[in-house]
Amino acid sequence: MRLVFAGTPETAVPSLDALLKSRHEVVAVITRPDAKAGRGLKVGHSPIAQRAADAGIEILRPARLTGEEFLARLGQIAPDCCPVTAYGAIIPQVALDVPARGWVNLHFSVLPAWRGAAPVQHAILHGDDVTGATTFQIVRELDAGPVYGVLTEAIRPADTAGDLLDRLSVAGAELLVATLDGLEAGEIEARDQPADGVSLAPKITAADARVNWRNPAAAIDRLIRACTPEPGAWSELGGVRVKLWPVAAAGENIGAIGDHLLAPGELRPERDRILAGTGTTPVQLGDVQAHGKRRMRAADWVRGLRIDGQPAVLS
Repeated sequence: MRLVFAGTPETAVPSLDALLKSRHEVVAVITRPDAKAGRGLKVGHSPIAQRAADAGIEILRPARLTGEEFLARLGQIAPDCCPVTAYGAIIPQVALDVPARGWVNLHFSVLPAWRGAAPVQHAILHGDDVTGATTFQIVRELDAGPVYGVLTEAIRPADTAGDLLDRLSVAGAELLVATLDGLEAGEIEARDQPADGVSLAPKITAADARVNWRNPAAAIDRLIRACTPEPGAWSELGGVRVKLWPVAAAGENIGAIGDHLLAPGELRPERDRILAGTGTTPVQLGDVQAHGKRRMRAADWVRGLRIDGQPAVLS
């Protein structure tokens, strides 16, 4: 089949690579417009644009998928199907109508669970044991189209969103190619999603990623892992924002010095580790990065602080 692939971030690159190695012909890619990034706010190409350029494929960067110029070009290309992985925008009906076999999306959850922009993050945040990936036909309603194929993936105790997404992006790329193979051969048929079990996974913002140390240790652990690497979990100490990497269980018989229990967010240095109080048992901090500083071990960070005899408390 003639394909136009839509995707933007690094997560979508395994899908494009798998399609380029498949029996199908990728004639163009659609990706988000170039954006400013980094401290210098330099204009940069998306990972998909870079990969397409390396492969000598036409790159479409429409600001709007309803634009006349874009729709005209898509019509000229006349793709049989448009596979999608993490494109980053809603596909309007006027564009959905162009390819004869529609648009096939690779979504990183087992639908109908976790429809939306951040399925992997929400799966970790809510303590799911298993997630996966789904290929489905895109319709106007968000992530609600009929399903072609599904795979499952166990969520490991120490998984960050980045770890899990790395595995799913590779396994999902194989599922996407298999789905397109089956469509071309007439060997698979889309099935409606069940009405029960729908859950939503909206984008997690920086405000959502602030740690509330009054929460149980398990919930704090899940939040930090769900927000690693993006948007990054954080807290404040003395009004200075501190980015947090995953924490670890502190073990047994900790959290008290005499009759003093660690208050939520209170820091306690212990040899080569730093404990932080929570609403239940303390946790051991991992790496941290104070605003304007480099990333470092929590134990090294605390040694550079001036506490003035008062307990240091994250808030």
